[in-house]
Amino acid sequence: MPIINISITGKPDAALSASIAREITEITARELRKDPTITAVAVSYIDPQHWFAGGKSLAEHGSNTFWLDIKVVDGTNTKLELEAYMKAIFDAFGRLLGGVHEESYAFVHEVPAAAYGYGGKTQEFRFISGRLKAA
Repeated sequence: MPIINISITGKPDAALSASIAREITEITARELRKDPTITAVAVSYIDPQHWFAGGKSLAEHGSNTFWLDIKVVDGTNTKLELEAYMKAIFDAFGRLLGGVHEESYAFVHEVPAAAYGYGGKTQEFRFISGRLKAA
């Protein structure tokens, strides 16, 4: 049930947004074992003249960049899974955006299950309910 917020340089492009959402959802399912049917992705666009790396705009660099911010429940992924996820994300954006500036970022927030949820129920509630049903 992750929520993934993505910012990229460029002009809004519905087809590109759909491609990004599809690929990032697939990577998140494969590398972090997150259910793709409850993965949410929001894509925002920023003019490259207004995104800076090393004091120069991305327009000046002549390249694109991204910022991916994902929230997952604490303790549900290993360091190796997170490492593989970071590599897969960077590789995907390299393909999707035609190469990216090295100073492109991904941030995985691991949040407490009691403080995170959807549909009005926390992930901790879902876990406990599932265990009780299984018993």
